[in-house]
Amino acid sequence: MTTDILAAIDGSPESTAAALWAADEAASRGLALRLVHAQTWLDDIHADPGQPEDVRALTARMLAETAEQVQRQHPGLEVRTELLSGGDPVDLLAAADAELLVLGSRGLGGFTGLLVGSVGLAVTARSDCPTVLVRAAQPVATPDAREVVVGVDTREPSDTVLDFAFRQAALRGTPLRAVHGWTPPSVWGYAGWVSPQIESTQFQALEAELLHAAVAGWREKFPEVEVIEDSRVDTGSGAVVDASADAALVVVGRRRRPLPLSARLGPVAHAVVHHAHAPVAVVPHD
Repeated sequence: MTTDILAAIDGSPESTAAALWAADEAASRGLALRLVHAQTWLDDIHADPGQPEDVRALTARMLAETAEQVQRQHPGLEVRTELLSGGDPVDLLAAADAELLVLGSRGLGGFTGLLVGSVGLAVTARSDCPTVLVRAAQPVATPDAREVVVGVDTREPSDTVLDFAFRQAALRGTPLRAVHGWTPPSVWGYAGWVSPQIESTQFQALEAELLHAAVAGWREKFPEVEVIEDSRVDTGSGAVVDASADAALVVVGRRRRPLPLSARLGPVAHAVVHHAHAPVAVVPHD
């Protein structure tokens, strides 16, 4: 596997934000940064479709300008540029070999608008490597926004997701907030299914215990990481989105699908990608 960070560029402010975020990540890890553009027929809108060299020149200039902007902030960073062509952009980006793939989220217009909406989500749902989605409007994390937040499924915790989250927290030297949202069970009454009126302390204790068990082994593997166990009454996505307000990075999991056409984000990851207040890393797992 290639040990570099890959950022997909389409000329939008969101993709520029993604490139700058990816540059910070590459510099902190001591890795190279690869800026790529997946070429489509939409590129022809900004060039003479009868002059392929014109399309290539515009694309090359876009990549070069982004690389220059990145290197102004990280003079010593190794930055490479690459044009991906000859296939569907989702296929090209999803198959890209990288340590981490970074995409701009909600790009509007720009050079191609390629990473907007369904295309960016499709790449995230199919990529074999962790994918981070970054918005241009999201500010750079401040010292008061230093947590890494990870959503934890306490019934089926994923080692792959937790390993990624703990490594990110260790890399940044920041606390890790392990978030688990749960809803009290309903009970049957004369009026149908209703919320229980009995004391819910026993449920709170049980859910907190399950969360503690899910991260216990990882605490031992990463003793330097401060872990905040956050079990709260909420939906899984709602709990993570709420916790993301003070986060530097949010980590959620996505199950791998056996067939490419069936690849999709699960409901929690889908909601978090759309509503989180920080960059979101979507980690594929079995």
